[in-house]
Amino acid sequence: MPDVSAEPPTAAGPLDPRALADFTTLRLGGPAGQVQTAENTDQIVQMVRATARDDAPAMILAGGSNVVIADAGVPGPVILIRSRGFEIVESDGDHVVVRVAAGEPWDEFVAATVDAGWSGVECLSGIPGSAGATPIQNVGAYGQEVTDTILGVEVYDRLDDTVRRMAPAECRFAYRTSIFKHSDRWVVLSVDFRLARDPRSAPLRYAELARALGVGPGDRVPLAEARAAVRALRAGKGMVLDPADHDTWSVGSFFTNPVLDAAAFEFLRARAGGVGEPPSWPGPGGLVKISAAWLIDKSGFTKGYGGRGGVAISGKHTLALTNRGQGSTAALLDLAREIRDGVHERFGVTLHPEPVLVNCAL
Repeated sequence: MPDVSAEPPTAAGPLDPRALADFTTLRLGGPAGQVQTAENTDQIVQMVRATARDDAPAMILAGGSNVVIADAGVPGPVILIRSRGFEIVESDGDHVVVRVAAGEPWDEFVAATVDAGWSGVECLSGIPGSAGATPIQNVGAYGQEVTDTILGVEVYDRLDDTVRRMAPAECRFAYRTSIFKHSDRWVVLSVDFRLARDPRSAPLRYAELARALGVGPGDRVPLAEARAAVRALRAGKGMVLDPADHDTWSVGSFFTNPVLDAAAFEFLRARAGGVGEPPSWPGPGGLVKISAAWLIDKSGFTKGYGGRGGVAISGKHTLALTNRGQGSTAALLDLAREIRDGVHERFGVTLHPEPVLVNCAL
């Protein structure tokens, strides 16, 4: 399957103000007052400052892989982040610290780490979008999260009009979120990752991936083998972008896996009745993470469900809500509400969206 996980095509300078759908993996989103491209860190800061002086704060958009933009678009300016590149800023015999520009396509960076023999992000292969977006939502998959390796995040602080580097503790990372996710205060400029000099993967934590590789949980495999297996698993679920496959016209997982306390989990088990034991994973403090995909499927929303308004659940993965080519944001959100409300009615669990919703809401 072709991989176009780098951003959609762009051009320098002002662009068609009605083209926001061209910059999201959903291919949805209405007009903006102005669209500009920032190709390096200095341009990002200068453009953001300029919009603040004009009393028209800019929306920041990079890979567009985790954002749902209203059909009405956004009234103000949009700055496309297209800074590129990475460099080693620290090195010793066992580790390297790599500073990655915010606009660097994430999967290209992961491929480079595998080629260089740097271990730590190989199980995050195939994820679309930019490196700068990864700390915003604490990207994770197949047993790895970016918080495992992030050493610092360089940001422009719109409130203080300063550029500084934030330590992981300041970023308030949690499951699929951070201090950055629902705040316009900070603009991510670059991210520092501390990676091991090791040709082997980190110990495998995800059972499905271990099975695909023919090894046990906790085992390690060559980096290239881990990357290839992850990309194959993602492609089978429609999670590697392909312009010819509408199952990949999505934001990936639309809902996060719910995290319940012990009492709520026992209530869910009782409600599940004869449909089986809810898949679950223990967490700290007695919390339990459960499968949103299982809840959706067992509530009657199976793969391919939908079709009204040009949107549907992916035919490959229950968690992906897709644009079938003629969809709209309004139709997508209607489908999301139907699923959320149906799951709550069936199991008493409320699903929450994973992507950032811009000028729209569930």
